[in-house]
Formats: sequence, structure tokens, C-alpha cells
Amino acid sequence: MAIATCAEARKIDLVNYLSSLGYHPIKIQGSDFWYYSPFRKERTASFKVNRSMNVFYDHGSGQGGNIIDFGIIYHKLNVAAFLQMLAEDFMILEGNNNHIPLFKTESHSKTSGNQPGVVITDVRKLSDKRLLDYLEQRCIDREIALEFCKEVEFTIRDKTQMAIGFANDKGGYELRNPYFKGSSSPKSSSFLDNGKTVVTVFEGFFNFLSYLTIEENNPFAVTNFLVLNSLSFFQKAREKMEAHSQINLQLDRDHAGTSCATAALKSHSAYFDQSRFYEGYKDLNEWLIAGDARNKRPL
Repeated sequence: MAIATCAEARKIDLVNYLSSLGYHPIKIQGSDFWYYSPFRKERTASFKVNRSMNVFYDHGSGQGGNIIDFGIIYHKLNVAAFLQMLAEDFMILEGNNNHIPLFKTESHSKTSGNQPGVVITDVRKLSDKRLLDYLEQRCIDREIALEFCKEVEFTIRDKTQMAIGFANDKGGYELRNPYFKGSSSPKSSSFLDNGKTVVTVFEGFFNFLSYLTIEENNPFAVTNFLVLNSLSFFQKAREKMEAHSQINLQLDRDHAGTSCATAALKSHSAYFDQSRFYEGYKDLNEWLIAGDARNKRPL
């Protein structure tokens, strides 16, 4: 996916983007949406979004601007890295001449203007040959995929599609097939609790499935697992991650992923960056496909 441009990013509704991060308004006055500041803990809502202008202002810090300004402050990334993060969370619909990104978050099961949403019509056992062949192309063990994934039928723009579905903690699904990358609402991360004191963290579920495929015969590989389903959920998930004695980060080795890992390592001694095991590749799945992964466990 191409990196989003600043012009495309500024079309994203800031209220909806905050919702995808888990922030909801305390009060609404006309076009003004008031929040507890995402930048700090506070008891009085001092963070305002003017939805008609699609800008924010934090009265506590004096900071303000558009969604790009917000992303730079909140995620502690530069412009290019934040746009790359947005490109992972939004997809430019093929055939949409306006290049308006599809926002993947709450209440988007309904179509609004040029932003059609995903509507799930059926969830069943994974059996479609085309999807199973796609798993094989990604070098994912079929039995592992059958355990953690479903076959999801959905509509988008009045067209029916099928995809490999990976459930999140709020009942939504990450959806993948050879031609589609998206999600249903609500979008959230996925936590798999095995009762361990160690947690291994991935950006996407194909990397989680890759890990299990690589480690299927290694009894010492059992940890808790957190699949973020978007790097934008990292900050929100920190409390859950830091409840563990060790946090193994297997994030993508792009600028956004490595910057996030570097910042986490500086902030807390429990974090360990394990992405060095697939250095030279974008992520763990790409490393698995390359064929070297089984000779060098990512632990």
C-alpha cells in the first residue's frame, strides 16, 4: 500500500480517529467535542475537537492543529512515519477517484457518502479453497489457521466477498484475502491469555500465525499474545502489556515499527525488541516466506 499523502490524511475525521484509539467525547457542544486529553491524565476535559473544521486544541498544553499535528504529538513520530502508520489503518478504495480513505472504526457498517463500510453477513469454519491456498502462499500452517481464524463473508459497496477473519477483543474482525486488506467495526486489538507472565506482541495477525507456525514444536514458545491489529493501538495497550514481567516486541521493521519499539525500550525495562531476528525483512511473515525462519527461532 502506498503511503498516504498529507492531503489524504487531512480528510480523515478527527473525531472518528480518536474513537479508533479508544477516546470518546465527555461532552458535545455543537461542533465542539470535548475529551480528557490523550496526552496526559486529567480530571477536567480540556481537549477540544472542532468537527466542522476538523482540528483540535489542547487547552492544557496550548497545542493544536490537524490530524497530522495530533499524530506527531501522540505517537511521537515524524510526518512520514505517521503517514505510513495511517496507510496501514486506512485503505484507498480501488476506483474511488477522490482517493478518500476508508476509515476502519466504529459505526462504519453503514455507508456514508464516499466512505462505504464493511458489513459482515456470515462467519463460519475456514474452508474456501482460495483462502486456504492464500494461507499456503503465506506459509501459514493450515491447522493453526483453522484454530485461530474464521471464514468471513461480508459486503462492501454492495459486493459480496470472503476473507480470512481474525477476531478482536470487541467482536470485530481483521479481514484478509489476496485482494483485500481491511476490518469490520469495532476495530480493536486481540489479546490471547495463556496465563503467562510473558507477552509477545505483533502488529498483525499474519505475523502471529507465522510465529505459531515457526514454533509449533517448541513447548517453550508459549506466552501470552497481543495482536495490535494496528500500531496505533500500541499506546492504549501499554497497561495490559506492562502487567507482564517481559514484553517481547515483534513489530514490523519499517520506520513506524522500529521507532515505536525504540521508544518503548527507553521507557520501560520489561520491553525487548525481537525484530532483529528478521532483520532485512519487513516483518515475521515475510521472513517465514523467505524460508530461513525455521533455522533461527525468534525467541
